[in-house]
Amino acid sequence: MSAVRWGMLSTAGIGRVAAAAMASSPHAELVAVGGRDAGRARRYADEIGIPTSFGSYEELLACDDVEAVYIPVPISMHTEWTVKALEAGKHVLCEKPFAVTAADAERCFDAADAADRLCIEGLMYRHHPQTQLVQRLIADGAIGRLAHVRAALTVSVEPGDIRRTTSLGGGASLDLGCYCVSAIRLLAGHPTRVHAARVRDTAPGAEGGDLRLAATLEMPDDVLAQLDVALDFPRRDELEVIGTKGKITVPDPWLCRPGYIELEVDGHTRRLDVDPENKYALTHAEDPENTDAYRIEFDAASHAIRHGETPLFGRADAIDQAAVVDAVRQAAELGRPVTPAPSVADPALTARS
Repeated sequence: MSAVRWGMLSTAGIGRVAAAAMASSPHAELVAVGGRDAGRARRYADEIGIPTSFGSYEELLACDDVEAVYIPVPISMHTEWTVKALEAGKHVLCEKPFAVTAADAERCFDAADAADRLCIEGLMYRHHPQTQLVQRLIADGAIGRLAHVRAALTVSVEPGDIRRTTSLGGGASLDLGCYCVSAIRLLAGHPTRVHAARVRDTAPGAEGGDLRLAATLEMPDDVLAQLDVALDFPRRDELEVIGTKGKITVPDPWLCRPGYIELEVDGHTRRLDVDPENKYALTHAEDPENTDAYRIEFDAASHAIRHGETPLFGRADAIDQAAVVDAVRQAAELGRPVTPAPSVADPALTARS
């Protein structure tokens, strides 16, 4: 198939990773970048090696050469610019978290339906063979009956960083918790009840947002899940899946770099290659910026766009994801358990009262 021509809305740092990912993809070509300043956008475009730059987001959306748009703007701007891009006739891959509320997610997909364009939430790790292997092992009963999922993602960023600026959508639960929630949902379904507690961020600009948050989620079939996120801890990337007969440990669940996961059954631990046939040509530890996972994500999005196929994760998944993240935040804010909105993806997973 011919490569899908992508434009990038923003000169954000993550765009450099996306640009490198598309440069190594036969299915996605980054042809333009749009920023809020023409000079900065041109320098950014020169740095990442793309031919065209624009001094406004609107100019990029008006470019006929751009078929699809990658949106890594601040979280608070995701819905606005996703809708504008769709209304301009572009397909959209928007960085995580796709939307702050389920209503915002619905608004984006309504715009996608009206424009007859695809809209995709950018949680890149879900497309990686590492994640797919974990799903297969659970489905095949390799660890017995699923009983517990534990996920963590913590980083250390200075006060004033965008991730600690509430007006831009900062806060640990949105910026980091979306990964943990998405993994729990992917492996265990839609939660029936959420418990959470948080430590407020007192830094200027944080406006009392969540600096740290921990949550317990009650899942279908008596599965429990726990997550913790923080913006002032050492870096931690953790995912552990426990069954009645064993457990799976994913040493790098979000960046997917080592190339293996660990399966422990009856006290014996094995390392399993996530791509034994080299189907995905993974670079593993040679890829510190994680372009592999982004490349695979852009390949999947481009394939769906070019062939008019439904993305692996679409409308229902994005709405459920936003609803559960919102429930986690509400539980922490209210200091009591919260029942998430019923799943729109699968009526069998609707929340119990």
